[in-house]
Amino acid sequence: MFTKVERLISLRNLKPKRKEGFLKVISIFSFLGIMLGVAILIIVMSVMNGFRTDLTNKILGLNPHIIVQPNTSIIDNNFKDHLKKNYLNLDFYDSYSGEGIIISANNAKGILVKGLNKNNLKSLFVKNDLINGNFENYKKGTAIIGAELSYTLGAKVGDKITIMSSAFMNTPLGGLPKQETFKIIGLFNSGFYEFDQNLIFITLNDAISLFDITEDDTYLELYLKQPFQANTIKKEIKKFNEDYYIYTWSDLNKSFFSALKVERNVMFIILTLIIIVAAFNIISGLTILIKNKTKEIAILKTLGLSSLSIKKSFFLTGFTIGFSATIAGVILGVIFSLYIENIRIFLSLVFNWNIFPPDVYFLTKMPSEINFVSIFIIFIFSLLITCLASYFPARSISKMKTTDALKYE
Repeated sequence: MFTKVERLISLRNLKPKRKEGFLKVISIFSFLGIMLGVAILIIVMSVMNGFRTDLTNKILGLNPHIIVQPNTSIIDNNFKDHLKKNYLNLDFYDSYSGEGIIISANNAKGILVKGLNKNNLKSLFVKNDLINGNFENYKKGTAIIGAELSYTLGAKVGDKITIMSSAFMNTPLGGLPKQETFKIIGLFNSGFYEFDQNLIFITLNDAISLFDITEDDTYLELYLKQPFQANTIKKEIKKFNEDYYIYTWSDLNKSFFSALKVERNVMFIILTLIIIVAAFNIISGLTILIKNKTKEIAILKTLGLSSLSIKKSFFLTGFTIGFSATIAGVILGVIFSLYIENIRIFLSLVFNWNIFPPDVYFLTKMPSEINFVSIFIIFIFSLLITCLASYFPARSISKMKTTDALKYE
């Protein structure tokens, strides 16, 4: 593609003379600009991919993939038998969720109360999620709360808490919110700040009593081995019985994930401008280089070198800067993405500043997921910008007249 002469001319252009030191400075800034642009783009995309994946895993970890609620008809055994027979990759549990207020010795806080039986609750948690306590102690009159909620309330395992529900009971003084006392027998840490701060588990029978409902009012929570098939299975279940109210995890979080997608695309466009701005340095550098090399270009033409070969050699000069900068940016971005959590911890310790507060970003550590498809797209996009930035200055060589360039020599 490039002859030996063209490569030699390009190499000499990359080593400007001492009196052309400003060209070297422009080349360095071009290199650094493209390298940093590519690296930052990879880092930001990796963090946003990791953020989305981590949030999805956390949401799918404790949240049901499909929720079936009774509407005009109750959830009977006939429907459960249908699920067992037709969906082997699906587990389902009876549950009930409602809002309430938790009251400890020192504090009170609004929470989400979830009623689940012991075996069902154990199957939801990863073994290490329960950081204190034992599932075997989970029975009537007990509760498992998040570690963050425990810290907020100043409560620990063994303490008693009071939960006030939205249901009312009649008393001689009128209607009062129903409340019951529970003993904390475990603390969980899901890694998702919102869950750990606002979620509490009690037995299903306790939930039925606390919210003053019957077993016919309980929900059916479905958990799939492939959660992204939830919408397909939802449609199939809807055909079996249209009297149920059915919604999936994606229905509950549709606006949230749409916002993440829009933010990711906008960030990609904005950060790409860094690469484009850096490419202008290549344009200005090559333009100045060609202007200074007018006499040498004219001599090369006189010696028989074609305008195409000279254009290719100057194009190769700019492309070499952009290509090497892109490679360096990819390496830097990947390394930074792999160790971003360690870097975050180091910077937090050095500057005594919480760079990734969990109460804002919902997660306890900075996530990162390297997507090689995204890296390839960034790599190609950077090379495309570099090619355009190198082509237009080199194109001006064809308009250069040999006689004008040598007139005063």
